[in-house]
Amino acid sequence: MGKNLVIVESPAKAKTIERFLGKDFKVTATVGHFRDLPDNTMGVNTANNYKPLYIDKNVKIKKELIALAKDADKIYIATDPDREGEAIAWHVAITLKIDPATNCRVTFNEITKKVVMEAIEHPRAIDMDLVDAQQARRVLDRLVGYELSPLLHKKIITGNRNRISAGRVQSAVTKIVMDRDDEINAFIPEDYWLISALVTPDKKKDSFKIKYYGNDEDKPKNGRILSEERAKKVMEAVEGNDLTVTSVKKSSGTRKPSAPFTTSTMQQEASRRLGFTTSKTTRIAQELYQGVEIAGIGQTALVTYIRTDSVRISEEAVAASRSLINENYGKEFVCPYKRQYKNKNSSQDAHEAIRPAHFDLSPESVRSSLSNDQYKLYKLIWERFLASQMADAKLDVVTLDAEANGEIFRASGETVVFPGFLKVYGDIKEDKENSDKNVLPEVSEGQVLKNLDTTFEKKQTLPPPHYTEATLVRVMEETGVGRPSTYSSTISTIQDRKYVEKEGKELKITDLGRLVTTMVEKNFNEIADISFTANMEEKLDLVESGKNDWVSVLDGFYPNFHKKVVSAEKSIEEVQIEKQKIGEICPECGKGELVISEGRNGKFIACSCYPDCTYTRNIEIKAKASCPVCGSGLLVKKTKKGHKTFYVCDRKGSNPDCEFISWDLPIDGKKCPECGSYMVMKRFRGKVYPRCSNAECSTNKRKKAEKKSES
Repeated sequence: MGKNLVIVESPAKAKTIERFLGKDFKVTATVGHFRDLPDNTMGVNTANNYKPLYIDKNVKIKKELIALAKDADKIYIATDPDREGEAIAWHVAITLKIDPATNCRVTFNEITKKVVMEAIEHPRAIDMDLVDAQQARRVLDRLVGYELSPLLHKKIITGNRNRISAGRVQSAVTKIVMDRDDEINAFIPEDYWLISALVTPDKKKDSFKIKYYGNDEDKPKNGRILSEERAKKVMEAVEGNDLTVTSVKKSSGTRKPSAPFTTSTMQQEASRRLGFTTSKTTRIAQELYQGVEIAGIGQTALVTYIRTDSVRISEEAVAASRSLINENYGKEFVCPYKRQYKNKNSSQDAHEAIRPAHFDLSPESVRSSLSNDQYKLYKLIWERFLASQMADAKLDVVTLDAEANGEIFRASGETVVFPGFLKVYGDIKEDKENSDKNVLPEVSEGQVLKNLDTTFEKKQTLPPPHYTEATLVRVMEETGVGRPSTYSSTISTIQDRKYVEKEGKELKITDLGRLVTTMVEKNFNEIADISFTANMEEKLDLVESGKNDWVSVLDGFYPNFHKKVVSAEKSIEEVQIEKQKIGEICPECGKGELVISEGRNGKFIACSCYPDCTYTRNIEIKAKASCPVCGSGLLVKKTKKGHKTFYVCDRKGSNPDCEFISWDLPIDGKKCPECGSYMVMKRFRGKVYPRCSNAECSTNKRKKAEKKSES
């Protein structure tokens, strides 16, 4: 047994740290919160300054800690460097009878040998402001959940055994989703017309599209003509007529890289580029932070602390990244000045941004030791951070105006002169916008452009899009609802409770979610109020910085809230959600009607006579395509693990034994021009494009070769 005991949160983190410390150290883990509020009672003494009544949740861990502590000369509590970690450290100190005011606490933003050893050499006292901030949030959420959730569960009868709940953050987030759905439902589309011309200065190969811009009297926004009569007049003036270039403006521009990742931006980008859910991103990032077994090295942490809203970067990390950029890409790709990113406020400066912990361990060098998902996320973090320290991209921008009979058309294009950071981290949307179609040929003022074709399109304005997990995280961050550590769990909770459901990537409010949120909003308006929730977060942040007392924060909320709960017990009437009938009688018992029921794995069809009759069947979702093998319909299916979508033949056509199955949706009637196989819609990194279904087709092999050469 060593003389020094180091206590962390997770076994993976303990294994990583153990590599850096000598034989005089023993590293063990609490496995998260081993002391917490009880499950079956409130566990908060509201009559005594909201004193939490903690119990041992993991007696085995507690006994192990006490036993190890008896033989240790020095104890270092090295739990995570945030509110939760500080609270766990305090619980450890109380359990082991260590004075929190003594230098028993060590923290590190990254798990590297240098940083860990420096932390061990400079322990500090437990920060009671952080502990109070965590306790305030924990107690506040317990008060709201423990009093409000049972009330709602009693008043809303679903028949599906749904656990009805409400929460300080989850109710506000559900309201955000509901408000967007209401906005979409209330949207009234308006007609507009777009006119464009395919023109060329001399040769057809130099053709490009130029869009209607307006005239000297009227320049409609985005070229949208709101009158059909006006649109027809423009067509009459342009169709069949050549255009004359009236203006060519050239300028040079630059594009700067984005800041390195925070928790929020990492979740958003992982969703956009990798298709990860916020919970999946958080889980994998935690694995990369705590440590992964790397061949030839051992347990190694690959990224810095992953719960942060800071964009600050250490001087050492800046120097290391600049050296790496110079070595791999050349001096011209290194930012010529010290690039700094500013946080919105000082409270965000507790940690660094998320970045690689070891610049000698590139994603490719450790790929064989990582799972596919770990590699993808590590590569994303690596490239985003390197790009943040690279030179700006330099662009040539051209804006061209041409007219026919007084009607002006405009085309814009830009060419990347020097890629800079885009060499490493090009944006998905930017890549699309800066394709070859946007590169304009050389033309001069007064030159005639031959009009090859004029397009007249009638369109309608679109409602705002449904939220995705990525855009919902962004709104939570912008409105101040929740904090980085809660974004993922909150979004998972509202889906687990069946308040919000995901269709593709879109999040939509359910009937249950609307009912619960409306009831909360009507009777406990502050719980669903976004501004109130954000304001409460700010008050709790002040507790963390020592500028506010946590008991006074709760006193300003709980007494009035409790009165409303007591009143609502009598005033709110019970509401029963009837299951949706599908118009069929149960084929098994012949008595009950078939209804749409909902369970742990989603919706299904069941007999209304349950539990007397246990008949069930899956709900069939038809795909908007036909089976390319037998011509019958296709069904949309999801895997049990991961809920990944795939497509199978419904076997209702000429071949009842058809075994067609595909991850990608076939395109009706479209064949590959090279091998004749059916085409599919392929999804990759947020893009959807047609691809041959035959993996051995030369078109697919060419694309693989091109990607390999680019990398």
